[in-house]
Amino acid sequence: MRVALLTREFPPEVYGGAGVHVEYLAEELDRLVDLEVHAFGKERPSSLVKATYEPWSALIDAYKRHAAALGTMSVDLAMALAVEGADVVHTHTWYANLAGHLAAMTYDVPHVMTSHSLEPLRPWKAEQLGGGYALSSWCERTSIEAADAVIAVSGAMRDDIIRCYPNVDAARVQVVHNGIDVTQYQKDDATDVLERLGVEPGEPYAFFVGRMTRQKGIVHLLDAVAHMDGDHTVVVLASSPDTKEIGDELRQRAAEVQGKGARLLLVEETPPRRDVIQLFSHATVFVCPSIYEPFGLVNIEAMACETAVVATAVGGIPEIVVPGETGLLVEVGEADEHGTPLDRDGFARRFAAAVDEVLGDPERAAALGTAGRDRVHSQFTWPAIAERTVELYRSVVDGRS
Repeated sequence: MRVALLTREFPPEVYGGAGVHVEYLAEELDRLVDLEVHAFGKERPSSLVKATYEPWSALIDAYKRHAAALGTMSVDLAMALAVEGADVVHTHTWYANLAGHLAAMTYDVPHVMTSHSLEPLRPWKAEQLGGGYALSSWCERTSIEAADAVIAVSGAMRDDIIRCYPNVDAARVQVVHNGIDVTQYQKDDATDVLERLGVEPGEPYAFFVGRMTRQKGIVHLLDAVAHMDGDHTVVVLASSPDTKEIGDELRQRAAEVQGKGARLLLVEETPPRRDVIQLFSHATVFVCPSIYEPFGLVNIEAMACETAVVATAVGGIPEIVVPGETGLLVEVGEADEHGTPLDRDGFARRFAAAVDEVLGDPERAAALGTAGRDRVHSQFTWPAIAERTVELYRSVVDGRS
């Protein structure tokens, strides 16, 4: 079976959970099917990548917010043209969904799409994309309603798909969880990264890593830090602000919190994976304050490194973190259409209390971390996920016969 995997992200250009998912899934799929990867951007060193695509130059040169979405659509046209001969086209995120939809119509082949997030549940993207948000929403809606099968990365994500897109037949939406390479994500006893950043080896700390975007809830974490025990340290590793305004807002809030005496270390960089694994490994607790998280792969990464987790009880996170066993979950409470808690201070205080609870009990934190590692090894490995995905490919191919 020849499978064309269409994606915006592929190593070394990976900036989010969807890119990590595609990277590891592709490695396992290549053992089971005849796989070819089509990716946005520059040439990749991987032998799995058949072709890469840049947006039309006229759109790149436009320097307008909505030009980014139009540029994406130009890549989708080129991708659709290039996958002739594939038995299945599998796309990831709205960036590639339209390409899969067009290829399915052009070549009469099944289109499988994996939903890592949903545009209707990310309305703050209008701030980032301008009129491009209407285009990204149209690409996703058109593709998901016509796809032969839709993979949801969590049960909560499946519920969201059916709620946001009632025209999608629920029988076509299948849950296949994200996974992790447990040979790569495991405890690292080295301390060179900590020393470079100024984190004292052996000192308890809470750790966050993620993009500067509304859905990751960094501003709420910074609010929580202001309410935490003053002796507790929080390390925030943040990168890739969606907009300049978001980056400025988070830096200003961090400075305010630091000015009140909180032990907050804000580091703005996109680190290599090894650095993140070391920071996971030495953290007493990993914190995930997301207000929207269809799955929450970063929590699995932390758990694989034997780190306890404090996270919000949103999206797919409760399918990962078992309260009292591998970490603690914090309710966001009543929220607006963006997922932002209406009682922002109350949420911050609840989150701060949960983080303090784990930081204040190192023995319990260690036990939670051990249980988390065991849960990842038993539930979230890539070989089983790839086999389930190939089963789905076969079912949609047979359905077209």
